[in-house]
Amino acid sequence: MKKEQVLHCQFSAWYPRFRALTIRSAILPLPENVKDYLLDDGTLVVSGRDDPPTCSQEASVDDQAEEIQWSDDENTTTLTAPEFPEFALKVQEAITSLGGSIFPKLNWSAPRDAYWIAMNSSLKCKTLSDIFLLFKSSDFITRDFTQPFIHCTDDTPDPCMEYELVLRKWCELIPGAEFRCFVKENKLIGISQRDYTQYYEHISKQNDEICRCIQEFFKKHIQYKFLDEDFVFDVYRDSMSKVWLIDFNPFGEVTDSLLFTWEELTSGKNLKGDHSEGEAMEQICQIHSREGTGDAVGAPRPLSPWMEAPGEPGRMRGQTDTTFKITTSGCMVCMRNLQ
Repeated sequence: MKKEQVLHCQFSAWYPRFRALTIRSAILPLPENVKDYLLDDGTLVVSGRDDPPTCSQEASVDDQAEEIQWSDDENTTTLTAPEFPEFALKVQEAITSLGGSIFPKLNWSAPRDAYWIAMNSSLKCKTLSDIFLLFKSSDFITRDFTQPFIHCTDDTPDPCMEYELVLRKWCELIPGAEFRCFVKENKLIGISQRDYTQYYEHISKQNDEICRCIQEFFKKHIQYKFLDEDFVFDVYRDSMSKVWLIDFNPFGEVTDSLLFTWEELTSGKNLKGDHSEGEAMEQICQIHSREGTGDAVGAPRPLSPWMEAPGEPGRMRGQTDTTFKITTSGCMVCMRNLQ
């Protein structure tokens, strides 16, 4: 994996080209002082709270103040968060333009690992303070800032980065309708269910239809149009069988391989069936089941950040179903889902 490939997966690098295929989004340059605030390891004091207190809240605060015995200790320090009024205004305007609720991310990653700290236990944000709370609590966001080119094999100097805040219109996505697709040399070689912590019966029942829809989407909209020939992309298949693009990810260990292993994906091992092209043309062939090796984190995956470390604690094993399909172009696709 090269640094150039990582750069090509930045949201702003691919969104203009594939805007019509994905969720409506806004991209805002991230000021340097906001980046410094997000990387500050000090006490978590959330900035950007722009919701004025209601009358009842003010009365409650006044009532509590009468009961509090304030300390006279001169060493007592009140922590206050920095304010970014101009940036906060731009963010709020963008959130409003996207319907009032958004899903935030940086150039590559979303704060998926910090959903637990939000009041709604979700990545759904309505204000800048909601975004700051998630970002300051996320290791994925910190890695975007500090190690964006981890696992890259080239020795060239790291490019100068311009960070951006990405705001995506909030959509209620069903985890069982998300899929990760692996592309090597501009050929779709593997499809995995995105949420490998659960069994979804409809995936097994609609396996051939799901595979067909995703392959048609890839051939029509993605193949030969992305900046690299090796990459990973995530899609969502809605109730009308329409496929939507969610994200692009580098083809390498920095991206979670889900129900595959990177050894399989890079070598082609276990990704080839026993049928000839003519025999299996446009036909689904059940091959075998085996033990899966997905990383289970025990939480829904609302969207697809790419900074997911394979091999983290909490790895689960479940039976997986492996299906092969040979397309009319002769491309072998391996689709894998939990049984």
